[in-house]
Amino acid sequence: MTTRQRRRGPSLEAALLDAAWEELVELGYAKLTMESVAARASTGIAVLYRRWSNKDELVLAALEHYRSSHPVEVPDTGTLRGDLLAALTGMGEARAAFFAVAAAAAFSGLLAGTGLTPAQARDRIIGDQRLSRVQTMYQRAHDRGEIDLERTPAAVLAMPFDLVRHDLFMDLKPLTPARIESIVDDLFLPLTQTPA
Repeated sequence: MTTRQRRRGPSLEAALLDAAWEELVELGYAKLTMESVAARASTGIAVLYRRWSNKDELVLAALEHYRSSHPVEVPDTGTLRGDLLAALTGMGEARAAFFAVAAAAAFSGLLAGTGLTPAQARDRIIGDQRLSRVQTMYQRAHDRGEIDLERTPAAVLAMPFDLVRHDLFMDLKPLTPARIESIVDDLFLPLTQTPA
């Protein structure tokens, strides 16, 4: 007879957040309840309330957990343009479902329930990783002489990724190759070129 091992600590928390994500995807924010998440995770509701005071906090934590446990790889193609095209394409493909779920939750009452502004919710869900994961890519380009990081404002470095996030929120589907090429070739690269 096999006995089921009791989950504890990070393992239990990950299982709870995975269950909350699955409920969000299948039921949506409005129908998700603490009870439905507890049932899906095969645990008691008190286990949830010991970690999150309400549904809104649980949903925010589930969104954060999903994003952090499904990182988008930062490519190394040998050129800044190639890296950006690959990174933005990968981001669009990997994050389309995430943004669809997050947007649906926001419009279904998550923002009202938490009192967060859209910018505050974005910062909480995305965290401080908005530029940290791609800084290596930019540093490689700087080392190759393709970009001058000392002269390129942080807003310019963030811009391609911010535009992809914007399009994902607006369209809820991956960006077309033409749109990604336009972001890189027409908007980003001209802003990083130093005057002759």
